[in-house]
Amino acid sequence: METLRERKKRRTREALLRAALELFTTQGYEQTTIDEIAEAVDVSQRTFFRYFAGKEDAAFAVQEMTEDAFVAAVRARPPHEAPMKALRQAFLEGWDTIRETVESVVPVELHLRMYRSIESTPALLAAHLRRSAATEETLARVLAEREGVDVDADPRPRLAVAVFGGVIRVTERHWCTSEDFGLESIRMLTATYLDQVGSALTGNWRTG
Repeated sequence: METLRERKKRRTREALLRAALELFTTQGYEQTTIDEIAEAVDVSQRTFFRYFAGKEDAAFAVQEMTEDAFVAAVRARPPHEAPMKALRQAFLEGWDTIRETVESVVPVELHLRMYRSIESTPALLAAHLRRSAATEETLARVLAEREGVDVDADPRPRLAVAVFGGVIRVTERHWCTSEDFGLESIRMLTATYLDQVGSALTGNWRTG
């Protein structure tokens, strides 16, 4: 059971996180200072650094939570599922859990706005791609462990994750330029694009 001290620390962290995302999405990531985030919650800069290493850490805190939840979901998939199916089902079937993970700390709408801010902010986009590469490496090792292969000798785990990661990037880019801002639209786009992977990679695209 959570103690009073633990509850106070969690609430302070969540307040700082929400303030950071609100400021990042309204006035811009580069324009926001750590002092402003701390002042919004009426705490010191020192208190901010007790919870976050810096602005980037705060900007990606919720996304990191959802990625950790996804990795755990892949690890928990039935062992008989093929790797790509395990990735697909972990993402689509875990969607409600991902929503709950986000809502446990910030409103989903704020998280989605931050997602778009990441895509439109060069420094954040570069960090996002770097972090995504690290997550993909973790996923490749999870798949290798599931399938009983050596991730450094067998290229298939990294290839499968690279294809899946590519679908996610295409989805993110499409969603960030569309007018449909809802969380469900991301899920639908991802499912649609995953269903096209086979024909896109091995099929004939010519229609004439």
